Amino acid sequence: MPPRRHRARTLVATLPLLGLLAACGGPAVAGGTPTEAGDRAASDTLRLGYFANVTHAAAIVGVDEGFLPDALGGTKLETQVFNAGPAVVEALFARGVDAAYLGPSPAINAHARSSGEAIRIVAGATSGGAQLVVRDGIESAGDLHGTTLATPQLGNTQDVALRAWLTGEGLENTIAGTGDVVVAPVPNPDTLRLFQGGEIDGGWLPEPWASRLVLEAEAEVLVDEADLWPDGRFVTSHLVVRTEFLKQYPKTVEALLRGHVAAVEWVDADPEEAGAVVNAGLDALAGQPLDGDVLARSWANLDVTVDPVASSLAGYATDAVVAGTTDAEVDLDGIYDLSILNAVLAEQGRPAVSAAGLGKE
Repeated sequence: MPPRRHRARTLVATLPLLGLLAACGGPAVAGGTPTEAGDRAASDTLRLGYFANVTHAAAIVGVDEGFLPDALGGTKLETQVFNAGPAVVEALFARGVDAAYLGPSPAINAHARSSGEAIRIVAGATSGGAQLVVRDGIESAGDLHGTTLATPQLGNTQDVALRAWLTGEGLENTIAGTGDVVVAPVPNPDTLRLFQGGEIDGGWLPEPWASRLVLEAEAEVLVDEADLWPDGRFVTSHLVVRTEFLKQYPKTVEALLRGHVAAVEWVDADPEEAGAVVNAGLDALAGQPLDGDVLARSWANLDVTVDPVASSLAGYATDAVVAGTTDAEVDLDGIYDLSILNAVLAEQGRPAVSAAGLGKE
């Protein structure tokens, strides 16, 4: 069993939500030409974004157990905590962060808004861990007429998944909040209180928030997103890097990926200890640890992995059109650059992961 690592001291800043749908408008990317690869192989600082969610376990373990700062060596790690993906995209475009753990739909939107230039997915992080949970009495899609359902933020991965599913079930919904079902953007920490108060009827939520509603508020699972995908595998979060940063500081990205791989391996080797570390991280970031039953249920619903499950990304691109958060299906060619990750995996005698024809391997 790998030894527990020291806790890293990093700068953590909680950013306010920007309230901007990442699919709309043009990117606010600062101008300038990236330095050619190799001019400066390592950056002085790497600014990393992630969420206080169980689905970002690789990030929490990587930061708190020291895998990421240790791998980065002389590069200082600074972290910022977000509620949902669209706000991360704005920070990436504004060069506020250099890399981030991010869901598929915001990554697709970033790729589309920048004509394929702004970001690259460099590794997977999590598969699974999202469910539509609802109040007692809702037993089918037909029972959702007139209800209000929460998602973490307009245009985030769960928001797109819910809107596409509702549309497929014949239930009208709009980004303006009208239709047969009102889909309301609600910060994850507020969902339990609003559900208990009867202000929302449920939500399509990532872990641990789905499990909290089920175990602490007697919500029922109407849809487990795993049931909608082949073999139950779909990307929930992956690691993305600004393309400019990747070109300018490839050695820093390599170091980041070495730390990421080490963190995922440690989670796989000792899931019980990893769960405790993630819970302590959630306590520090969100101000409250999870009940043991909530943690166990959340942990059982996801897989921490370096595989980006690239085959599922095209499905999210299609869903975004159905959901109305993008006007046309995005050309995903070039969104992945898994070449550095696969080189690290090859050194360790581990199999390569696939980009499903959507970029470098």
